[in-house]
Amino acid sequence: MNIIVYSTPICPWCMKVKNWLKDHNIDFKEVNVMEDQEAAKHMIEKSGQMGVPVTEIDGQMIVGFNEAKLKELLKIND
Repeated sequence: MNIIVYSTPICPWCMKVKNWLKDHNIDFKEVNVMEDQEAAKHMIEKSGQMGVPVTEIDGQMIVGFNEAKLKELLKIND
């Protein structure tokens, strides 16, 4: 499973998503869109969103911290 979290270092909701993934022992790649303008452009093109966090799971985009959608796509039942 390919998981990318597009975020910034100062975003509290980004931290919430990343901590949630870590708490569930899920590996992910973090992309800082403040430093990587190409990644930011890619995120906007794929999600239609300029704000973070955006989490990409196998090509599906989740905007913000949406625990129900994370659980659904990651098949977590707790």
